[in-house]
Order: sequence, then C-alpha cells, then structure tokens
Amino acid sequence: MPLYDYIYGTMDKSTDELYETSLKRETESSLDVVHLTHLTTPESIYHLRLGFASLASRPLTSKWHKESISSLIEDALLDAEERGAKVLSLGLLNQAAHTFAELLGLHSMLQGEEINRYGEVYVERNPKLNVKIVDGSSLAVALVLNSIPKGTTQVVLTGKLTKVAYALAFTLCQRGIQVVTLHEDEYLKLKKWLNNESESNLVLSRNCTQKTWLVGDELYEEEQHKAQKRTLFIPFSQFPPKQLRKDCFFYSKPAMVIPKSLRIYTPNWLPRRVMSAWRIAAIVHASEGWNEHECGYFMSNVDKVWQASLRHGFHPLVFHPSTTSLL
Repeated sequence: MPLYDYIYGTMDKSTDELYETSLKRETESSLDVVHLTHLTTPESIYHLRLGFASLASRPLTSKWHKESISSLIEDALLDAEERGAKVLSLGLLNQAAHTFAELLGLHSMLQGEEINRYGEVYVERNPKLNVKIVDGSSLAVALVLNSIPKGTTQVVLTGKLTKVAYALAFTLCQRGIQVVTLHEDEYLKLKKWLNNESESNLVLSRNCTQKTWLVGDELYEEEQHKAQKRTLFIPFSQFPPKQLRKDCFFYSKPAMVIPKSLRIYTPNWLPRRVMSAWRIAAIVHASEGWNEHECGYFMSNVDKVWQASLRHGFHPLVFHPSTTSLL
C-alpha cells in the first residue's frame, strides 16, 4: 500500500508494470493457494507457511529449541536443491531466523556459529548438494574494509565476534592497521586467529581515542558513549546499532546500490534500490558460476568478490559526513 509514495511522488515508475508481469506465470508453475506470511503475534509464527504444521498442531509451550530454527533453514536448503537452484543465500535465511527468534525473545540463542557453524553443518549432512550455500561473509568484509576512511591507522573493533569480525581483524592487522579491542576476552579470542607477524597490531585498550569504530551486535550503550565526538561507527553485522549519539556518524550495515538493470524491490529498512551484502553475494556467486560453498569457516577471496560485485554493476553507498546517517 504505497500511499505516501503516491502522495509525495516517490513511487517507483515500474511498480505497476512489474506487478502485471508477475501475474503472467506459466501454467505449470502456477500455484493453487498462496498463504500470506504475516505475523499477528509472536506465537503466530507457528502457523505460518515458514513454520511447521507439527508444531502448530500442539499446545503452545515456552520451550523453543534452536534446532527447530536450524531445521527451518535446512528445509529451505533442500527445497532449493529440489527446484534446481544454483545458490542459496544463507545470510538471508539466517537474517529471517534471527528476526523470528528476536520476536520470541530468543535473540541470545540465535548465533550462526551456535546453530549451524555458519552453514557448515548443512554441507556435512548433505555432501552431494548441487546448490551452493553462500553466507556472504566475504562481501560484507570487503564493504567494511572499503568503508574505512583512507589514511586510518587505528580502528576499534567491538561487539559480538563473528566470522566477519575475525576476518576483519586478521585482514586489518595484516595490512598494518592497529585493531583496538575494549574487552580482554575479545582480545584473547582474536589473538588466537592471528599469526606472529600481525598479532602486534592487535591492542587491548580502555582509551577510546580512535575515530573509526567497527561494531557488531551487542554494542553496549556505555561503550557507545565512550567514543569521541565525530566518531564514525561502521557496522559489520546484519543489524546496525541503535544511534545513541547525535554528535557521531553512523554508517549503514554492509550494503550496496543495485544496478539499474536489476528489478528487485528491497526491504524498507534500507534506502531504495539498496541491498545488503549477504544477498548481493549470492547473486554475484551465481552470476560468476563459482563452484564452491562459502560457509563454515571458509571465506571466498575478499578482493575477488569485491571486484566481481563492482563488475556486475553493484556500487557502494555514498556516505555524507555532514549527517548522522546514510542517505
């Protein structure tokens, strides 16, 4: 219901045409019944077509197993395999599962490593998969690296440590950029991933004088208030931090502007024609015909994925430092 788009003249001109085109399906691919996916209460997730009929048939209990969410993702994987899909975007599925779990108050339970080891468990269970699983980590890393202002010599890295966070710390330390952590446990975890040549660039410090912060989930409010004025916060997670500081700059989560030739409507939590790195990575992977999974602790070459994305017409968002948000 794009009422305000019509009123203010921001309606995409191809909307009506795309709607008419979407109705013209081949007979053999037409569906008899389509259920709308619409949550009314957190409990209604059990009655969606994305859920499980077996759960919907039982009385609701407060017990929710993370294995159920993992099974939801695996069901989608096997369905994609059956339909002959080339690539499955694990990042997109994890994001959907993350949202559902958050609605149910289970945010702390849902972490990629804890549920499925970043998708590696699905490859182990289904060794003959034709569809390739792509979590999009390499492109997310590339976007964050290319968002850091040129000439930066120090960055703060804080928040929930993920596959992307570890890759960022390793790459930056390798490039001679000092990575500052604020907590000893994070420092010790990151240090295990570094070699002797680069570990000297990893520093534990309570002195928050750096003007570039790379932040993930679980960025605490008190940490954000420790930052200097005009600090640039660059998220490396799928959900950006809450903007508590009006005197600082907040970059978007890893995302790119899609090419004009691509007719895809993007979520309303991103600017128009902007798509998250995790979704773009799957499109680029399929377009390039790469015959590898990007899941588990394996990551595609960051520079290769970055150049391929640019070659296919995706380009970075333009950040305006005079404002506190993107676009």
